[in-house]
Parts: sequence; C-alpha cells; structure tokens
Amino acid sequence: MIVLGVILLVIGFVTGIAILWTIGIVLLAIGAVLWILGAVGHAVGGRRHYW
Repeated sequence: MIVLGVILLVIGFVTGIAILWTIGIVLLAIGAVLWILGAVGHAVGGRRHYW
C-alpha cells in the first residue's frame, strides 16, 4: 500500500492531476499506520505483522 501511494504521488505530481496526488497521500498514510501497528505487535487484519 505504501508503494502504491508513492507511485500515485509521483504520477499525480508529474501529470498535475490533483486527485492522484490526494489518493497517493491517503494510501501512504494508511500504509504507514498499518505498518506501525504491525511493527508494535498489534494484529492487523487477523495477522500478527503487516508488510
């Protein structure tokens, strides 16, 4: 999810499409939160860790 967010950020920045920029930021933030939750040991989506 983090990688997809970064890709959308780059595509949105290069093409000037604001909606891709916004979706990229949201996906990046959600991916970071899930990664942090998985790293501290909380089960995320039934899994002990989240990649």
